Amino acid sequence: MNDQSASPPRADHRARLAFVALALIVVAIGTWRGWAWWQARSAQAQSMQSAAEQRLDALESRTEALRRDQRAQAQRLLDAAATNRVLRDEVLGLGQRGALLEESVAKLSDPTRHGAQALRLDEVELLLSLAAQRLDIAHDVAGARRAYALAAGALDGIDDHRLLNLKQALAQERSALDALGEGPQAAAAKRLDAIAAALSGLPRDTSPAADATARPTWQRWLAPLVDVRPTRDTTLVAPDARTTAETALQVEISLARAALERNDEAAWRAALARIDGWLPRLWPNSPERRQVHAQLRTLQAVSAPRPTELGSTLQQLRALRGAGLRLQVPTPSSDTPEVAP
Repeated sequence: MNDQSASPPRADHRARLAFVALALIVVAIGTWRGWAWWQARSAQAQSMQSAAEQRLDALESRTEALRRDQRAQAQRLLDAAATNRVLRDEVLGLGQRGALLEESVAKLSDPTRHGAQALRLDEVELLLSLAAQRLDIAHDVAGARRAYALAAGALDGIDDHRLLNLKQALAQERSALDALGEGPQAAAAKRLDAIAAALSGLPRDTSPAADATARPTWQRWLAPLVDVRPTRDTTLVAPDARTTAETALQVEISLARAALERNDEAAWRAALARIDGWLPRLWPNSPERRQVHAQLRTLQAVSAPRPTELGSTLQQLRALRGAGLRLQVPTPSSDTPEVAP
C-alpha cells in the first residue's frame, strides 16, 4: 500500500522537472533568437547610418565643388567684364585719337591757314612762356631779354595787320624789362654781398689812443692788467662766444640769400633784421658799423614791384588764338609771271 501511494508523487515531480526544463530551454532559445535578431537589426541600422553618412559626405563634397566652380565662374566673369571695359576704353581712346588726327589734317589742309606762319605763332608763344618762367622762377632778367628778343624776331616775320597791337605790346614789354636793369634780386644780392664783405673790415676797438687819454688815471694804470668796459656795452669779448656769434651771423646771411632766391619778402626782411641785431654784439659802436646798419635798413625798406607790362603780350596772344585767329595765306599778285612747265 505504501509503495503504490509513493509512486504518483514521484512521477508528478519528474513531470514538473521536465516541464520546467522544457520551459527553460524554450526561454533560452527565444532569448538567443531575440538577441541574434537584435544584433542583426543593430548591425543593419549601423550599416544604413554609415551609408547615409557616406552619401551625406559625398553630397557635401559635391556641393563644395559646385560652390568652388561657381566662385571661379564669377571671378572669370568679373575678369572678362574688366577686360571688356579696358578694351572699350582703348577703343574710345583710339576713336578720340582718330578724331584729333582728322581735325589736325583738316586744319593743315585748310587753305586759309598758313603752316609756316602758324608755326611762327607757336614759336612766339613758346618763347614768351619761357621768358615769363625765367622771370618768375629763376629771376633771370638777361635770359628773359634774350627770349623776348627771339620772340620779337619771330613775330616780325609774320605779315598780318591784326598782329600790330601784339607787336606794340611786345615792344612796350621789352622796354619795361630793359628799365629793370640787372633786376631787383640781382641788385639786392650784390648789396648783400657788399655788406657781408664790409663786416670783416669793421673795427673791433674804437680809437684806443683817444679812449686811453679819456680814461681816469687809475684805469690807465690798470689797463695792462684789467680791461674796464661799461656795463651797457654788449659787445662779445670771449673768443668762444665771438666764434659762435660769427657762425650764427653767417647762417643768417645764408638764410637771407635763400629768401632772396625764392622771392620770400617776409623771410628776407626777418633775416636782415637778425643780421642787424648781431652787429652790436660783435662790433663796438663806430662810424663803419653805423654805415653798415644804415645799409641794412635801406635794404630792408627796398621794394621792387614787378612792372605791370610783363606778361601782357602772352595774354593778348592767347586771347587772339582762343578767339580763333587764322592767318591768311598770301595770295600771289596778278603781275607775277607764270612759269611754263
